[in-house]
Amino acid sequence: MNVDRRIRPKSLLSRVERFFDLSGAKILNLNKAWDPSKGSPVFTAKGRYTARGWTEWTQGFQFGCQILQYDATGDERFLRLGRENTIRHMAPHVSHTGVHDHGFNNVSTYGNLRRLALEGRTRENEDALNFFELALKVSGAVQAARWSVTHDGTGFIHSFNGPHSLFSDTIRSCRALMLAHKLGHCLMGECDHKISLLGRTVEHAVNTARYNVYFGEGRDAYDVRGRVAHESVFNMTDGRYRCPSTQQGYSPFTTWTRGLAWILLGYAEQLECFKTLDDREIEPFGGRKEIERVFLLTAQATADFYIENTPTDGIPYWDTGAPGLARMPGYLEKRSRPDNPHEPVDSSAATIAAQGLLRLGRYLGLRSAQGRKYYQAGLTVARSLFSSPYLSEDLRHQGLILHSVYHRPNGWDYIPAGKQAPQGESSMWGDYHAMELALYLGAS
Repeated sequence: MNVDRRIRPKSLLSRVERFFDLSGAKILNLNKAWDPSKGSPVFTAKGRYTARGWTEWTQGFQFGCQILQYDATGDERFLRLGRENTIRHMAPHVSHTGVHDHGFNNVSTYGNLRRLALEGRTRENEDALNFFELALKVSGAVQAARWSVTHDGTGFIHSFNGPHSLFSDTIRSCRALMLAHKLGHCLMGECDHKISLLGRTVEHAVNTARYNVYFGEGRDAYDVRGRVAHESVFNMTDGRYRCPSTQQGYSPFTTWTRGLAWILLGYAEQLECFKTLDDREIEPFGGRKEIERVFLLTAQATADFYIENTPTDGIPYWDTGAPGLARMPGYLEKRSRPDNPHEPVDSSAATIAAQGLLRLGRYLGLRSAQGRKYYQAGLTVARSLFSSPYLSEDLRHQGLILHSVYHRPNGWDYIPAGKQAPQGESSMWGDYHAMELALYLGAS
C-alpha cells in the first residue's frame, strides 16, 4: 500500500458529502422495499439486498445506517426510521444468548441513539434515555455470559460455533461490555456473584491477541508478524488451545482480511476507551501499563500487516493467501482490481480497517511518526472507498460501497454473468462501517 502523506481530511469532505447524498436515497429505498419478516438484509445480488441466515447479525447495521444518516445530515426522517425500527425490531437482539454479535447489533442502534441524546442532538426524555441504557446494560451482560474458560483459568466470549470457538470478529462486540460497564452494570452469576464486564473484556481481548494474532516470534512455521487467524479452536474438556481455524478465510494459515480489520479496529477502540478509565478500575485485571501494552502491540502489528499486504490504493483482496493471487504477479504494486478473473477484493474489510487506522493514528498522536503513518494510511483507504469504482452512484443499486465479499469459500457471493469472481456487490456491514468512517472524517 502506498500511504499518501499529503492527504488532509478537508480534501475528502466533498467525497463525504457526495456519499451522504447517495446514502439517504439508498436507505429510504431499502427501508421501503425490505420486509423485516424475511430476516435481515445481508448482501446484494444484482444490486438488490438479499437475506442469508447464519444469524440475524446485520439487522442493527440496517437501522444503524438510518440513525447515522440523521447524525450526518440532521434530516429528522432518518431519526424517526432508526428509532422506530430499533424499538420495533431490536429487542430480541438484546437478550440473544446464541451469538457473539451484540456490539454489531445493539451498539449500532441503542448505542447510537443514546449517544445522540447525550450530545443534545435529539429531544429524548429521561425515560427514553433510561430505555436505551437498559438495553445496553442487558446486552453487555448477555454477551459476557457467553463465556468459555481456558486451561489457565481465564476465558473468552465464544462464537456462534460453540464453546470451543474464539472468533477475531468478537473483539468489536466488546464495545457492548464496556458500555455496560461504564453505565455501572455487571453480570450476575450463581449465588449473586458479581462478574466484572471490564474484567471479561480484558480477558477476552488478551486471549484474542494471544491466540488469534501472530507477532513473528516463531509460534509456528507461518508466524508472520500481524497475521491473523479468523478462529482459534480449544479442547473444552480441559480448556487447552488446539489449533487455528477459519470460517470465512481461505485457510487457518492465511489472513482473511476482514478478520484482520476487526482486530485492528477493535483494539484501537479499546485503547481509546481505556484512556477514559481510572487506574483503580483497571488495576485488578492486570493494570493499565500491561493491558495497554498488549492492546497497542496487537493494533500496531495488524496495522503494519495491512499496509504491507494491501494493493497501492488501500483496498485488500479477500484473503492474503487466496490461491488465485499467484496468477496475479505484482498485485501489491498496483491498484486493486475488483474486475479480475482470479480473486475478489473485499471493500468491507477496507471500510473497517480505515477507521481502525485513523483511530490508532490519533491515539498515538499525529505529531509522532507512527501516528501520522497510520492516520495517513486511513485517509488513503478512505479516498479510494469514496471514489470509483467503489462508491456506488447508481441509485438503482441498493448498496453504498461496491465489491464487498461475504463468504467466498461457501460460494455465497454473486458472480455476474461472464465473470469468474464475485464483484459489483455490497454488504450491510460494509455500508454501515462506511457511514461510520464518513462521520469520523467529517468530524476530523
